Amino acid sequence: MTVKRYILPVVGLVVFLVGITFLGHAKQKEIVMTDTSNLEIATIAGGCFWCVESDMEKLPGVAKAVSGYAGGNEKSPTYEDVSSGSTGHREAVQVFFDPSVISYAEVLDHYWKHFDPTDEGGSFGDRGFQYSSAIFYHSEDQREVAEASKKALEESGHLNKPVVTPIIEFSSFYDAEGYHQDYYKKNPARYKTYRYFSGRDRYVKDTWGADAEFKPKAKPSSDASSFIKPDDATLKATLTPMQYDVTQHEGTEPPFKNEFWDNKQDGIYVDVVSGEPLFSSADKFKSGTGWPSFTKPLSPDNIVEKQDRKLFVLRTEVRSRDADSHLGHVFDDGPAPTGLRYCINSASMRFVAKGDLEKEGYGQFKQLFE
Repeated sequence: MTVKRYILPVVGLVVFLVGITFLGHAKQKEIVMTDTSNLEIATIAGGCFWCVESDMEKLPGVAKAVSGYAGGNEKSPTYEDVSSGSTGHREAVQVFFDPSVISYAEVLDHYWKHFDPTDEGGSFGDRGFQYSSAIFYHSEDQREVAEASKKALEESGHLNKPVVTPIIEFSSFYDAEGYHQDYYKKNPARYKTYRYFSGRDRYVKDTWGADAEFKPKAKPSSDASSFIKPDDATLKATLTPMQYDVTQHEGTEPPFKNEFWDNKQDGIYVDVVSGEPLFSSADKFKSGTGWPSFTKPLSPDNIVEKQDRKLFVLRTEVRSRDADSHLGHVFDDGPAPTGLRYCINSASMRFVAKGDLEKEGYGQFKQLFE
């Protein structure tokens, strides 16, 4: 029997005593959620859904989080069904968020820091499959972002055990009973007591400290003064080792063994640290070198060129303006019309597909692919 199940028998009495308060919460939700057409959904499991719901609703851009049951075969399961561990469901939360305010990657970054993704037997005081973690992706884009997010966490070295949280295609989700929704608001004393004694708060504090608090990533902007480059410790924690070495220490990734050298999708490439637009697929060409190559920058103002004599040969280094990331080098052996070859490391960039330009804040570049 879990810690939480000691608390639940008294819920009926509490619901009766504070029913009016519950109705107030419900009405408030209805007012806020009049239009959900612009929202994206993230479905995640991280143990006790009271806690996951509470952690996710604190994020900017999150309109609501709903506790429920995901991934099982039985239709419309009850809490008692799921908590028995016999239905194949996990306690999960659906997060409704505005992608123009917060990205799916940022939602997942916050998610990782509020449970133990190395625990495959449950979550803190709650044991069993029904309390184990998972990310349920709703699209191929979400799957790719989730896998990249998980890989970044694994490569960060922040955890001393392997990340076991699976990434699973979404199949079904059933809302939990009404008394589970907004439990942290309706029963704050009981919720805080449960959360403390489960060990979750202690784990988050010991593992992440102040880094557990949400810090929005920089948005693309033409105003350099609006971007503040993260400190070195933050960059080490958020970038992969290769991204960190390339952007911060002028490293070079292996040819033909990098993410974008053979990418043929339409879209733009932005700085992996700042998000400033750098290059377009419309200017990308096959150079045979094994690195992404472009005839010109997408936004010349975002490119800084410097002399590089590190290999005892004069070369022209290419860096980003706002983040001062090392990108690669530019050579004069490219094709027409410029005759230039911007030879760029994949690790210094993030690719934004043409279908995602609007929602990621790069709508001004849509015309390039129309």
